[in-house]
Amino acid sequence: MSRGGEMVYIPDDSDFSSFRDQCESLEGWHCRYNKAGVTVWSQGQEESCTVQKIKTRISCKDVPAETLYDVLHDTRYRKKWDSNMIETYDIGRLTVNADVGYYSWKCPSPLKNRDFVTLRSWLPLGNDYMIINYSVKHPKYPPRKDFVRAVSLQTGYLIKANGASACVLYYLTQVDPRGSLPKWVVNRVSQFVAPKAMKKIYKAGLKYPEWKRKHDPGYKPWVYPEQNTLPSVSLAELSVQHADSLENIDETGLPEDHLSTSDHEA
Repeated sequence: MSRGGEMVYIPDDSDFSSFRDQCESLEGWHCRYNKAGVTVWSQGQEESCTVQKIKTRISCKDVPAETLYDVLHDTRYRKKWDSNMIETYDIGRLTVNADVGYYSWKCPSPLKNRDFVTLRSWLPLGNDYMIINYSVKHPKYPPRKDFVRAVSLQTGYLIKANGASACVLYYLTQVDPRGSLPKWVVNRVSQFVAPKAMKKIYKAGLKYPEWKRKHDPGYKPWVYPEQNTLPSVSLAELSVQHADSLENIDETGLPEDHLSTSDHEA
């Protein structure tokens, strides 16, 4: 997502428009899975030396768009539904609709666990909502010895209202998990992981209103920026996280069946 590949920048309206077009377009996308209200597409070849873009769509009955938007923002609630998450927290804010955050997740043994540092930006558009991110480097959050630092080239959600009490969720991601896993393994596993992750988010949306009523119901800094108490981060502190600058961890000897059980949610 970073323009020119070098400069860190906050996505603008044209970036969100482009992201929305990618979510809604079928041109150049290959359907890999279509079952029980969940569809998965990929762009690029499984055998490629680069990681594919994966796109997933799920229809969410009885979950309003704004509720799912809250679910995807609420790091406190994430601990309740994202069983693969080890830790997540916001590092600092850039603007009223952009911040920098950390996320780590469990990978199936014998893989090493992964983590990200990302610049995240969000945009409500009427009854629809978008959240997008890409990986950055922050001097106070370098790669850790106990994790493999993964790279989000582009990841995001488009939530489209479908009436007052239902919505459609798109999840589009292009993530390099690093290590030295063959890219075809990464690409194939991603297609199995995506439907499970989407169903988890849908179920989380059904349960969120009841949970939120009991947990600081008026606190939504992603909706009310004046509630945000995060320290400010300057763009000058950040740089783009390039995958090729990270150490490769050798995981090439792993059998493929070990890799199909993770359903991380970036």
